[in-house]
Amino acid sequence: MNERSDSGRRDPACPSRRDFLGTAAIASVAFALPRRSSASVRHLAAPVRLGVITDLHHDIMHDGETRLDAFLAEMSKRPPDAIIQLGDFAYPIPENDAVIRRFNEAHPTSLHVIGNHDLDRGITKPQCVERFGMPGRHYATDIGGIRLLVLDGNDRGSPTDRGGYPSYVGPEQVAWLKTQLATGERPVVVACHQPLAGAFAVDNAEEIQGILGDAADRVILVINGHSHVDQLVRVAGVTHLHVNSASYQWVGGDHRHASYAADVHEKHPWIACTCPYRDCLFARITIDPRDLEIRVEGVGSEWVGASPAELGVDLDQALTNGEEIAPRIRGRRIARVRR
Repeated sequence: MNERSDSGRRDPACPSRRDFLGTAAIASVAFALPRRSSASVRHLAAPVRLGVITDLHHDIMHDGETRLDAFLAEMSKRPPDAIIQLGDFAYPIPENDAVIRRFNEAHPTSLHVIGNHDLDRGITKPQCVERFGMPGRHYATDIGGIRLLVLDGNDRGSPTDRGGYPSYVGPEQVAWLKTQLATGERPVVVACHQPLAGAFAVDNAEEIQGILGDAADRVILVINGHSHVDQLVRVAGVTHLHVNSASYQWVGGDHRHASYAADVHEKHPWIACTCPYRDCLFARITIDPRDLEIRVEGVGSEWVGASPAELGVDLDQALTNGEEIAPRIRGRRIARVRR
């Protein structure tokens, strides 16, 4: 294993964090807010803003607290209506109470989603819910004029279990989701750690996509973590945004390498299985009734050391190095189709 310095390698297609935050770069995309859901957005009295971070992996990274502080500092400059972490945040154990408390106390509405790695070390879902201060493993809450539905994608019992960590939304949650979507008139944002569409989606993704598609007049956006990629897909009239990890792309034990100094790797050996991002990645999401669009403000960074492509890593046939696999969250506009 060749030791590398921590001099980052910039992807020319990825603006730096300074570039993104300084210009709030927004790019148009080919995914439109459907006319049915745009009617739901029109009923909002004012824009609703979310600060989103995911896959911090505090227990893997040597600088997890620094990354979290960068996110919280930016959120304090233009406070959103809520902040949410989409899972794989920090093990819910006493040693991490300080970092959990820092997130929870940073905003009056600080929300959590359970990630698969939040359940490592034999941690149970009730323990996770209690330590994070969640209403439940899945729950509904109102943010401004938006109804947020949080799902737990860690259910066991999948008929098509592929091994490894559970990735499934079980029957009890499916029934709950249907009930939630059948009542009320508020626009709905759905959050789950595991994707419900696109790369690395839950085992019963088609079932969930059908339910969401039947409620496409209300479901304006689905957000997830877990995949550590920057991807936007539209299925059954519903837009799904994969929010990239705050910290790194996982490349696994077959591609162990040194991105930082030897002492960092000695204290934090799992970093060798990652390609870290120099800066913390996160996003601001604004749902705006004035122009019937959703805006995503992202952060661009650069690799620390080798990139997955340079290591010969091919994560998924549907994902492209330098596109979805990149140290960035792209700025986007999800706009109403004008007819």
